[in-house]
Amino acid sequence: MIKATALDPSVVGDDQVYRHRGPARVFVDERDAIRAVKGATERPIQAGDVIVLIGNGPSGTGMQETAQITTALRYLPWGKHVALLTDGRFSGFSSGACVGHIGPEALHGGPLGRVRDDDLIEIVIDRRTLSGSVDLVGAAGEPLDRAAGAALLAQREPHPGLAAHPALPADTRLWAALQRASGGTWAGCVYDVDRIVAALEAGLPHTEQPT
Repeated sequence: MIKATALDPSVVGDDQVYRHRGPARVFVDERDAIRAVKGATERPIQAGDVIVLIGNGPSGTGMQETAQITTALRYLPWGKHVALLTDGRFSGFSSGACVGHIGPEALHGGPLGRVRDDDLIEIVIDRRTLSGSVDLVGAAGEPLDRAAGAALLAQREPHPGLAAHPALPADTRLWAALQRASGGTWAGCVYDVDRIVAALEAGLPHTEQPT
């Protein structure tokens, strides 16, 4: 999901299409990403980068709001030239090239969780047709077409640092499990009670009835 009208007009073409291609900078903790944006790390975020924040979906952080990164980028002179991809969510305050709610979430097999630093990412958003795409188009310095990029992601292992937040409350973990059994946020956020019940009953041990 992206707020296409919140893109800075200066980075959108005359055809109303936003195009961005840049190296991935992968983070499993929003605080590390914020430090990189603020230049407080050995390799700070630069114009042209694509920040990839993973593990922020329902099963990772309970889908906490990713607001500090977008706020910091908004007030940097080159922030409009940085894109952000995440399986987390944004608030109505966020602006810029921020693509969220990407699914399946990284912790449950989503391709976002297999992206590595310096992978080349291409983002295309058409503000007229309300359509878009995010593709891996290069790795290890070699260009890839979309099919090859998708195949590479499919065969990779998840990012080694990917994990649920250790303090994730039990009720949040339960909510994440229920929404996943219902089809996931990536299936349209449909709360399918029958599907959840069927999934639960399928996992219960069979009990023989007395004769």
